Amino acid sequence: MERITWDQFFMAQSHLLALRSTCSRLAVGATIVREKRIIAGGYNGSISGDEHCIEEGCYVVDNHCVRTVHAETNALLQCAKYGTPANGADLYVTHFPCLPCTKTIIQAGIKNVYYAKDYKNNNYAMELFKKANVHVAHIPFDEAKIDFLQDEKFALTAEMLEKLRELGASRDQLLPLEEKMHALFGKLIQA
Repeated sequence: MERITWDQFFMAQSHLLALRSTCSRLAVGATIVREKRIIAGGYNGSISGDEHCIEEGCYVVDNHCVRTVHAETNALLQCAKYGTPANGADLYVTHFPCLPCTKTIIQAGIKNVYYAKDYKNNNYAMELFKKANVHVAHIPFDEAKIDFLQDEKFALTAEMLEKLRELGASRDQLLPLEEKMHALFGKLIQA
């Protein structure tokens, strides 16, 4: 197994945090890092004690759920709550920050923002990051890197395709399945 980079490690942490999200529209995770040490993390969800979107549905106003606190803000609030300065730190987030989060990130003194997926990237947000000398970088993330059962899933899928072949499935029937398998796992069945 290859060793992942620090950027991939912290992005993986953000993706794990996103699994705690209670937003049914988009799960987002954020990790704040200083000197290769995680100092805070957050995910998008309701404030403590309020209903969650996964329980009550989203509370949408102007095409935006107002029930949730965004992941980036939750991570920065965690720093504030526990007295951990965010000034000069790095932020790893699963999706490009929205405009309000961009402003919060800048005001908190974050110096580098790394995001995995484009999501309604706002041009003004990019302009604000540039004016504030905040470095922004897209770090593509392969979620399979944190799938510890990937080899077992590949083996099961290969076994099922072989059974289909034994049961008489034609090459034309199997080809689209093999292509999907290759897209999912990045490798082909050894014949």
